[in-house]
Amino acid sequence: MKLMSSVKHLARYKQIGALLWKYGRSDLVRQMGLGESADNDAVPALQGPGDVAPHQLADDLEAMGPTYVKLGQVLANRPDLLPAAYLTALARLQDDVKPFSYDEVEAIVTAELGVRISKAFSRFDTEPIAAASLGQVHGAALRDGRPVVVKVQRPGIAAQIAEDFEVLGQIAEFMDEHTDLGRRYRFQVMLEELRITLLHELNYEREAQNLVTLGKNLAGFELIRIPQPVVDYSTRRVLTMDYVPGKKITSLGPLANLEMNGPALAEEVFRAYLKQVLVDGVFHADPHPGNVFLTDDGRVALIDLGMVGHTTPAMQEHLLKMLLAVSEGKSDEAASVAIRISRTTEEFDADEFGRRLAQLLTEHHGEGLVRLSVGRMLLQVSRIAADQGLFVPSELTLLGKTLLQLDEVGRVLDPGFDTNGSIRRNAADITSQRMGKSATQGSMLNSLLELKDFATGLPTRLNRILDAVANAELEVKVRALDARLIMEGLQKIANRIATGLVLAALIIGASLLMRVDTPFRIFGYPGLAMLFFLAAAAGGCWLVIGIYVQDRKSAKKASRSVA
Repeated sequence: MKLMSSVKHLARYKQIGALLWKYGRSDLVRQMGLGESADNDAVPALQGPGDVAPHQLADDLEAMGPTYVKLGQVLANRPDLLPAAYLTALARLQDDVKPFSYDEVEAIVTAELGVRISKAFSRFDTEPIAAASLGQVHGAALRDGRPVVVKVQRPGIAAQIAEDFEVLGQIAEFMDEHTDLGRRYRFQVMLEELRITLLHELNYEREAQNLVTLGKNLAGFELIRIPQPVVDYSTRRVLTMDYVPGKKITSLGPLANLEMNGPALAEEVFRAYLKQVLVDGVFHADPHPGNVFLTDDGRVALIDLGMVGHTTPAMQEHLLKMLLAVSEGKSDEAASVAIRISRTTEEFDADEFGRRLAQLLTEHHGEGLVRLSVGRMLLQVSRIAADQGLFVPSELTLLGKTLLQLDEVGRVLDPGFDTNGSIRRNAADITSQRMGKSATQGSMLNSLLELKDFATGLPTRLNRILDAVANAELEVKVRALDARLIMEGLQKIANRIATGLVLAALIIGASLLMRVDTPFRIFGYPGLAMLFFLAAAAGGCWLVIGIYVQDRKSAKKASRSVA
């Protein structure tokens, strides 16, 4: 079956192989940290036939289709992996992709809404406002004149993504099984997370629900606006929502920066995201500058909520501790939290992980608080963890990517914005909100019921304990972890000590018998004493050989378990 699938996707393998060959020989591999050294801020110089200009990577990914455009968008938000020149080149894939024709738009909208565009809308612009990897957006107006925007999914995109991920999954499986890089970064897990994210983004009904949810959660933030969907005009492939008059923050000029209240907007946006992640448990996971608008009334609008992250209450607690530890440069605490929430392997070296984490935080805090990027550091923590055999949860990586994008947004709004200081300023408020959220009527009633059970059962339990003490029947059972292995080890040690004592006794006895003159002699010495000496020598050799063989077996077994 796999062979038939491989033959079917032969052309795709050829394209991917050509892409890997082209950029595998370029300076990009070294700067990604896959070579001997890395310099993320360097702009690659074209020195030979193997070197390629950064903009060619964006062109090549766009030519391979929407799945690879999405991969390019993900990489555009990872300055911990790519040099700055490639980040700039890939940034255009976020909202500058070749659009599809209006005829296809009309066919999709008509099929999804069950009515012609002219019947559903009083106006529908033929030219898209923006085109992205999965769809494009058109301006329109409802029959009552209300201005809206209509997001239309690319034709055939779901089938194409499914086919691309089948090919990429086979490549990731091969990499994970046969390369150290794959075993370290688990490409199959990363690819599966991206696949699920894309499937969610392809469901516009889910995105409409995300708009409603975040709109309610952020209702108390006066400077934040979330456009709401028009439910009757939205389906899995068509999403109609409020039109937000304004401009992307990436297109703002110096005059606009003077007119807006940048510091207040940056602080409000960052505080809103901390609440989303650490209190609500649902957050906009793709806040790159292209998805952030400055409205005409001086507010910030968040659009494109197809990609959202989720955090459980327990994970929120750990992430808050991690954010505070990183922002304050407490490497020991950050390492402890990272280990607690991650899955370790036998190769994991806690001391080396702590040392590298301390070095990372020390270096970054030496740059100064204003230049400090908590998001970048969280991503680097994830990368160090992977190098040391520690698999951190995807929530930590997603949070790092989100904060990194948010850091860029904040500094566009306010060049002097200090994300590190904002985390510390809002930590107390976030903690109080978390406590208030946990103190719901249901949780308090549950606590009261547990307290009632404890109070009613306490006298009976105390009577049993006191009776057992009075009758000398109280027993304490202690269960040791790996008790069997510990007892086997202690038994081996005791056997070796006992054997050594017996051999020592033989030698001492032989020495005393040397003074007893008997007619039975060996090599001219008393025979019985020599027999004892020979027995002690044979026993000593047997003991040494046994210890050596056992240690070799243990070493081989340990190496096989690590491999």
